[in-house]
Amino acid sequence: MKKIAALSLAVLMILGVVACGKAEGEKKEEAKKPETVGEILLDDFKKDASGSAQELADRIVKNKIIQFMGGATPVEPGLLSGFDNTEIKGFKEGAMFGPMMGTIPFVGYIFVLEDGADVDAFKTTLKDSANLRWNICTEAEELVVDSEGNMVFFLMCPKSFEEVTE
Repeated sequence: MKKIAALSLAVLMILGVVACGKAEGEKKEEAKKPETVGEILLDDFKKDASGSAQELADRIVKNKIIQFMGGATPVEPGLLSGFDNTEIKGFKEGAMFGPMMGTIPFVGYIFVLEDGADVDAFKTTLKDSANLRWNICTEAEELVVDSEGNMVFFLMCPKSFEEVTE
């Protein structure tokens, strides 16, 4: 009788461990829902990173999370807003998006690099050159740099617009 009880207990323990392990594994597979402004706009970029830099910037600045009148404009290699005195070079097409006016700490770019370009090195240059305090009297809370193929997404922004608009 003791052998049957011990065997039953051992089987129950093994089943419990397997079931718990499976539940944890399933939790890890769930995609994390974007929560910050940067995460939401990066997700928007990654859903459809096609078209020109200008088309992408126009689409992203119209995302419903953005609570300001925004616009997008083409940019050329050289001194760009948000990077102090560092010239940003090495892209064949670029577009900036952000607020039309105001002191909201928000500036974003879409860059299209040449085929075969070193995307990781370009992203590192952007990260190393970015200044979260480029905008007078304000500071961005979030820096997001990522890519899809030869398209690079760059954004400095608040984590939420709730504090900015109040």
